Amino acid sequence: MHFVYNALFLIAAIIWGDWKGWKKYYPTILFFFTGDLLKGVLLYNQMKWTYQESIFGQSILVNHTVIALMIMFVVYPSTILIYLGRFPSVRWKKILWVFTWVGVYTLIEHINERYLNLINHHGGWNIGWSVLFNIVMFSLLRLHFKNPLLTWGLSAIWVIFLLNAFDVQLHKMK
Repeated sequence: MHFVYNALFLIAAIIWGDWKGWKKYYPTILFFFTGDLLKGVLLYNQMKWTYQESIFGQSILVNHTVIALMIMFVVYPSTILIYLGRFPSVRWKKILWVFTWVGVYTLIEHINERYLNLINHHGGWNIGWSVLFNIVMFSLLRLHFKNPLLTWGLSAIWVIFLLNAFDVQLHKMK
């Protein structure tokens, strides 16, 4: 099923993504990758969610890491090309656009957790935390596009908040 989701994101990006402007979005795509890789390192022994394939493709999508990498290389760039490429200029539409993407990501996660067994939450993480995370994430992605240095600082504060909120034990890291 992860193949289906990734294919849908790629098709959406082909149809609605701003491919002509991909170079200006590239730093934000790398920022998105970096955040996910940092999560993988900091939470390696204390994961808050894990992916698995439960429907088909299990011989290729053998574990969380393989699935996460596929998502990083297909879903994240596709998201950025559409999200930033079509970001509105009117204030209320900007807010609606952010919450549309929060809704899309949250709905997919909810369906994948509740009905398809493609994601599992751990260590106190739940869909409510995912909503908050998605609000912050999509806000930071837009801010990174406009002001990368400020975004790195705010992201550090966000990471520290999450590490404290979930009592992540740094001494348990590899």
